[in-house]
Amino acid sequence: MSSGRQAPSSTATTVTTAISLKTGPGSLAVNHTYPRRTPVLGLVFAGVHVLLTTSAADHVTRDDLEFARCLAREAASFARTLEHRFAEEISA
Repeated sequence: MSSGRQAPSSTATTVTTAISLKTGPGSLAVNHTYPRRTPVLGLVFAGVHVLLTTSAADHVTRDDLEFARCLAREAASFARTLEHRFAEEISA
């Protein structure tokens, strides 16, 4: 992670593949909730659809929750960084 934070050692893995998905027109993130299964986070990037699910559809583990919290923190940090850059660019 570029923020210098590391994933917990229990979930740390070696990166073997990187996928770059660029935001832009049509990019979308949607949380799909269901009454009888765990939620699914849907991401769309220029026609590429990514579905993020928990480790099991019928229950949530501590690792699932820790990952969701990490994802939320990093997404909020990403948004704040973009907001600052955008403000700098429009004021220049």
